[in-house]
Amino acid sequence: MPAFSIAVVLALNLGMTLAQTAVTVNVGSTLQQIDGFGVSQAFGRASEFKALASTPRTKGLDYLFSTTTGAGLTIIRNRIGSGGSGDSILPNSPGSPSGTPSYVWDGNDSGQVWFSQSAMSYGVKTIYADAWSAPGFMKTNGNQGNGGWLCGVTGKTCSSGDWRQAYANFLVQYVKYYQQAGIPVTHLGFLNEPDYVTSYSSMQSDASQAASFIPTLYNTLNSNGLSSVKITCCDATGWSAQKTLTSGLVSAGMEQYLGVFTSHMYSGDPNSPLSTKLKVWETEAADLDSAWCATWYSSGGLCEGLTWANKIHTGIVNANLSAYLYWEGVEVNQSQASSYLVASDGTNVTPSGRLWAFAMWSRFIRPGAYRVSTSGTVSSVGIGAFKNTDDSVIVVFTNTGSSAQSVKLSFTGFTPSSAEAYLTDNSHTVASTTATLSGGAVTVSVPAHAVLTVKMSSGGTATTPTTTTTQASPSTTTTKTTTTTASGCTAAL
Repeated sequence: MPAFSIAVVLALNLGMTLAQTAVTVNVGSTLQQIDGFGVSQAFGRASEFKALASTPRTKGLDYLFSTTTGAGLTIIRNRIGSGGSGDSILPNSPGSPSGTPSYVWDGNDSGQVWFSQSAMSYGVKTIYADAWSAPGFMKTNGNQGNGGWLCGVTGKTCSSGDWRQAYANFLVQYVKYYQQAGIPVTHLGFLNEPDYVTSYSSMQSDASQAASFIPTLYNTLNSNGLSSVKITCCDATGWSAQKTLTSGLVSAGMEQYLGVFTSHMYSGDPNSPLSTKLKVWETEAADLDSAWCATWYSSGGLCEGLTWANKIHTGIVNANLSAYLYWEGVEVNQSQASSYLVASDGTNVTPSGRLWAFAMWSRFIRPGAYRVSTSGTVSSVGIGAFKNTDDSVIVVFTNTGSSAQSVKLSFTGFTPSSAEAYLTDNSHTVASTTATLSGGAVTVSVPAHAVLTVKMSSGGTATTPTTTTTQASPSTTTTKTTTTTASGCTAAL
């Protein structure tokens, strides 16, 4: 090859090697506060989880909540039952809205008491209790399923009377039972997918009907010494439906009573902010169509981890979410579905790529963190930056493209003294990788089809360039570690 051609090729290769994209993190420019990431074990899944033998049960809990070997989730969502005996705390009608209710509490709540206590043992502090429906005798159709409305809300009357106060009392009593068990419910919802009618627990509502109940629930919580419990609304099936509900509730002046607006993603992912001054959560998301898969990335399918990493990124960064929850956490012998994060056959416990997608956010971005602004874009890479309450700064890169990208991070209002980077892709799971700190800037390489999370701490100024490779656990440093890959295998790094 002629010398000139060789020189051109070398120059091109050198340029490709050294090409970097500059991104600046403005730590002083704060956006929404982050409450966390989580799951549910509703509809008896908590009982099935609890019934596992000790070893797989502990492994499952570790995968969900550990900040060293799992996702480090920080929110759980429990279902307030509305059916008959064994499901609801009020299985039988008191005869009228003013009748004396005969509440029944078994101390178990379909395993959700155990699940809540277990989550709390890992440091979880956010417990969301949500009702899919009022008991049937409080509704226009006399059935806890098949839709129907709460008797007494706007435009809906029943011959039996107005059940709004009785429903508020019912919800508050549920919170009290958990309080007595040492479980402080922090958030309380009275609707689930009110725009969807199905044969199981479901109750319909529009914004005006919700607004005719919310003050009653608010006052009932306050009169029972539970003013710290935040009311949520409305867990609609998707973003468009929740936007409509939110607009109506804001117009009706309901922000003064509510704590959080909540939505699901089945009929549309959260992709733009809601028009509200309140926090916004995505409280139920899942792949309801695929059989179980543990894949990180193959073809961009809905069950794959990278797909969910990108959904989380879009929700947090584009829609200003403060929380993102998957549907179920651990399920047993349910290989037909990917609607949960961790699978067990009763003996073995297998994490999915979806779990590790959550880990790349939840393990590092802790409750109370604030998202901060960034400038600069990287081809096919989503960027989210955060400041934790311990003053550490976290940057999450989500590369959905087929090429690796080199990024140089600079900072405004922050001087890093150390930097750690963690990688999840088809070959690594929250595994340590290189982060180079020099002159107050951090340089990293973001592989194709991967998530890279960078954690930086301050406390001094580095005087010489340092290249740091840390152990997969953020808390220690070593040259060798054992980590679990997205396929569930164990590898030494």
